[in-house]
Amino acid sequence: MDEIEQVREADPRYQIGSGKAEELVDLVAKYNAEKLIFDNELKPVQAYNLAKITGVEAIDRFQLILEIFSKRASTAEAKLQIELARLRYELARAKERVRLARMEEQPGFMGLGRYEVDLYHETVRRRIRSIRDKLKKIRKKRGLHRARRLELGFSILSLAGYTNAGKSSLFNILAGEEVPVDSTLFTTLSTKTSTVVLSARKVLLTDTVGFIDRLPLKLIEAFRSTLEETIFSDVILLVVDLSEPIDEIKRKLSVCLDTIQKIGATGIRIITALNKIDLMEDNETSQKTEILRELAPNSVPISALHKTNVAQLRSR
Repeated sequence: MDEIEQVREADPRYQIGSGKAEELVDLVAKYNAEKLIFDNELKPVQAYNLAKITGVEAIDRFQLILEIFSKRASTAEAKLQIELARLRYELARAKERVRLARMEEQPGFMGLGRYEVDLYHETVRRRIRSIRDKLKKIRKKRGLHRARRLELGFSILSLAGYTNAGKSSLFNILAGEEVPVDSTLFTTLSTKTSTVVLSARKVLLTDTVGFIDRLPLKLIEAFRSTLEETIFSDVILLVVDLSEPIDEIKRKLSVCLDTIQKIGATGIRIITALNKIDLMEDNETSQKTEILRELAPNSVPISALHKTNVAQLRSR
C-alpha cells in the first residue's frame, strides 16, 4: 500500500525511530493495512512494540519468504522443509517471545502465555528433531534414486536461476511436461525430474527451487535435499530473465552464481539460457548478450514462451 525508508542506526524499541513509528501508525490507519513488512530483521521486542502501537502484525523479510513458501508448498517434503526453517527461526527467539506473549497479547504474539520457556523450547526442539529425521529418510531415498540413475548411465541436467526467470516454462518445453507456471514468486518448491532426449541421448532434467537475493542461510539448509540435485548435476542450465534492466540482470545473475557456489556446486559446467527475448527488440537482445558475455557462461538467447532458439539451446 505504501512504504517508508529510514537510514540510521536501528532503534532498540521499534527498529525505526519513534517519529517514523508514529508515521507508520498513521499509514496503517489511512490504508486500513493488515500487516507491516520490514526488509531487514526484526527482533521479537521490536515486532511486539510495533504491533502494540499499530494494532497489526509486524514481520520481517525472512518471515515473508516463509509465508510465500508456505502458500506455494505442494509436496510433503517442501512443507517439512518450510516448517523446519520456521521452527529454527522460532527457537532462536523462543525465550523473548514467551516473555512478551505473557505480558499482553498483540498481533503475532498470541497463544503462548501458557507456556513455560523451557517447555516451549523443548517442544520446538522435539519437533525439529522429528522433521530432520523425516527429511533424512527422504534424502536417503533420493540418494538411492540418484545412484540408480548413475548405474543406468543417465547424465543429469539441472535447471537453476532466480525465481520467476522462466525455469518451469523451459522445463515444460524441453521435457514435454506441464508443471505449474506462474508469474508469481516460488512456483516451484519441489524438484521435478523428467527424461529428455538430447542428440539421441537420454538425459534427466530436473527443475529446482528458484534463488533469491539474500536467501537466508536457514532456508538454504532447510532446502538442502532439494538443492542437492543441483550439486550432483553434470551440467547446470542457468535461466536468466533478459528482459529486465541490465543492472538488475547483473545483480540477479551474480546472486545465482553466488548461490551455486554457496551450495557447493562449483566446478559444474554452466550453460546460460537468456530468456524472454520476445519482450525486446533484436538490437536490445544483441546489446545485452554482448554486455553479459563475460558474466553469463555459454549463453544462448531464447524465448521459452515462443520456443525461439530452443533447438540452438539443445545443441549447446
